[in-house]
Amino acid sequence: MSSTPRYRFSSNLSERSKLLSSEERQNRLLVAEMVAQAAIEFEYKYMREHEVFLSFRGEDTRASFTSHLYASLQNAGIKVFRDDDSLKRGDHISTSIHLAIQKSQISVIVFSRNYANSRWCLEELVKIMDCRRTQGQLVLPVFYDVDPCEVRHQTSEFGKAFQSLLNRISKEEGLYVRFGKAVRNLLSSLSIYKDESPDQVLTWRTTLREVAGLAGFVVLNSRNESEIIRNIVEKVTHLLDKTDLFVAHNPVGVETRVQDMIQLLDIQKSNDVLLLGMWGMGGIGKSTIAKAIYNKIGRNFEGRSFLGNIREVWAKNDGHVSLQQQLLFDICKETTTTMIQCIEAGKHTLKDRLCGKRVLLVLDDVSTLDQLTALCGSRQWFGSGSRIIITTRDMHILRGNRVDHVYKMKEMDEGESIMLFSWHAFKQASPREDFAGISRRIVEYLGRLPLALEVIGSYLFDRGIIEWKCVLDKLKRIPNDQVQKKLKISYDDLNDVLVKEIFLDIACFFIGMDRNDVIHILNGCELYAEIGINVLLERSLVTVDDMNRLGMHDLLRDMAREIIREESPKEVENRSRLWFSTDVLNVLSEQTGTKVVEALVLKLPISSSKCFSTKAFKKMTRLRLLQLTGVQLDGDFEYISRNLRWLSWNGFPLTCIPTSFYLGNLVSIELENSNIKLLWKETQRMEKLKILKLSHSHYLTQTPNFLNLPNLEQLVLSDCPMLSEVSHSIGYLNKILLINLEDCTSLRSLPRSIYRLKCLEMLQSAGTNTNGFVFFFNRKLIEGPIPIFLQSAGSIPNKKKCRDQCQNLMKVQGLKTYLNLSLIIM
Repeated sequence: MSSTPRYRFSSNLSERSKLLSSEERQNRLLVAEMVAQAAIEFEYKYMREHEVFLSFRGEDTRASFTSHLYASLQNAGIKVFRDDDSLKRGDHISTSIHLAIQKSQISVIVFSRNYANSRWCLEELVKIMDCRRTQGQLVLPVFYDVDPCEVRHQTSEFGKAFQSLLNRISKEEGLYVRFGKAVRNLLSSLSIYKDESPDQVLTWRTTLREVAGLAGFVVLNSRNESEIIRNIVEKVTHLLDKTDLFVAHNPVGVETRVQDMIQLLDIQKSNDVLLLGMWGMGGIGKSTIAKAIYNKIGRNFEGRSFLGNIREVWAKNDGHVSLQQQLLFDICKETTTTMIQCIEAGKHTLKDRLCGKRVLLVLDDVSTLDQLTALCGSRQWFGSGSRIIITTRDMHILRGNRVDHVYKMKEMDEGESIMLFSWHAFKQASPREDFAGISRRIVEYLGRLPLALEVIGSYLFDRGIIEWKCVLDKLKRIPNDQVQKKLKISYDDLNDVLVKEIFLDIACFFIGMDRNDVIHILNGCELYAEIGINVLLERSLVTVDDMNRLGMHDLLRDMAREIIREESPKEVENRSRLWFSTDVLNVLSEQTGTKVVEALVLKLPISSSKCFSTKAFKKMTRLRLLQLTGVQLDGDFEYISRNLRWLSWNGFPLTCIPTSFYLGNLVSIELENSNIKLLWKETQRMEKLKILKLSHSHYLTQTPNFLNLPNLEQLVLSDCPMLSEVSHSIGYLNKILLINLEDCTSLRSLPRSIYRLKCLEMLQSAGTNTNGFVFFFNRKLIEGPIPIFLQSAGSIPNKKKCRDQCQNLMKVQGLKTYLNLSLIIM
């Protein structure tokens, strides 16, 4: 918007400027600069987060159409920025106007006959259209007493006004040339002069053509302007979509995560249709962050829609169609005009109606690919620059839909966790001093999970310290019902029964164990663990760390254990898995075990002398997994289940495994810190055994005969100081991958048959007296860039045959570490 310029230039101005002393001129320039800066600060101070920027030519419509439009928008509760002529400093757009345009969600441009006669208005227009391109600002043109074609081609009265501006610029250019560079600089400092290059004029023309092509309102010889103004207000209200979603009373940690997401959304740079996934376990805050993003950037799009709780809605009658109908209404504001009859028809409708619109779509809590297909079939459904955000617990869904980015939800840090918990437990940002210690313990137990922090914090509000301690003790045994239901959704969504079994086994027995070891054990139980664990990883139900160890959030672990407890709340012997020490002690002491029990763990201090009869296991005929620490068993070992796949007995008290103990189905035997001297007296054929670990067995003197262990892959005998020899039958372990003999200080030699182990990937013998060891790789393995590690390699049993095994060796790494390495012969 612009008025007639206040400044006019003539030779008199030049002559008067000559009469001023240099000090007076400098003072006047300083005063002018201060006034200009004060005006900018005044404008910025009173400029709020405006929803609409109103651009118009003051002398044409200020006292008529624009005044009425401005009042109607204000009365509708819409915040409008209308620049005030009294603040203008010359004929060029100010910094504050730039900021006002950027901050507004919609720009309404009232084109009138003399609009293009104002440099100010045209610069506003260029800035508005720039914001439309870079940040998706909505633009609504109103053609008041001019035809859009006149604006597009700069013809008729509108064109004459534009030409008048160009003529005036040409005259001023000549005037500036005539009076020299000094005056030009003076006027430029007062924002009175600005070079208008041919490129600038071309930009104006291009911008006018572009904006004239947008859908808007035409007001030609209308006697009913009030009705048109009402229609404009309705359109603006529709575009603004003023309803925001509730995020949180205390949005702790929300803003930093929102900013991370906005960076990935790349709103200002890319005009592509981008899909972004938010992935994480239940209760970690995906929906909260998605709502905050929706509120923050949603108005930068032509349309926006937040479809929440899709998993839940989808399961209801007609839930599929209702979600499609909701999406259509949110973007196009249609209710009865287009009714979707079935899901396939809905896909076609959405594609037809949304394809030209730049939209923000949030699909919250997606649990199946079918849901995405129905609501977001392909990128071609949406207009250029659209953004689709998908929140889910299942990584497979995001991969299947080929999203552009996946944002893995970050856990809260300690400070954020304490603050969020405190807002709910104390209604303040930090704990009360006398509750600080127990607050930290509760937050630590809850694993910094926002859902749990809010639920438990609210439950504890205004309760005494005794009650707090009681609640903490109870939580360790029985999870909070509200949190349990939320987390259990992920478990219930596991359609494969075998995957559910794997999840429950990991929760009770395998947290912290090597992933590959667990896969071997569970495969022995015919659970197809490789794919099962991958599914659990995709669903955020388990984790794998850098050491390849399985992990699980404490609350998910407790959720799983609660599922098992609910199998038989009062009769523990009728639960499939027993892990709680008190329960296991009762079952073993009273010998009440049943065939329902599939897995059992009892960990006592390793020095414990607690002894039970083997008859306690007599009825546990389906027992697959047995883990004991510090436990002694007395009696006939034939009572131990023949279905046992995993035996982990830390502190095994016997000198050898009893002959009556059936081992034929075992996949893994782990007898660390045992009293074993000889593993077994009578060898059993153990076709299924893949893992044998006897570490820290200080009385072990010799290894077993390996002929009956044809499928063994791991042999771990570290810290067995009395072990003096390794059976030559080790050369028959054709599938062995790892042999660990570290700190077997009595071991002085390795059998020469060891060079036959073509599958061996790692042999460790640091701390022995064997003069070292060498790695052997089969040819298939060493064709790739696999690192070769040697420790204290000194003598090789058969250099020629070792060389033959390593003929494809590409590189050796880390040799500087091994001080005793003197020579490698290849």
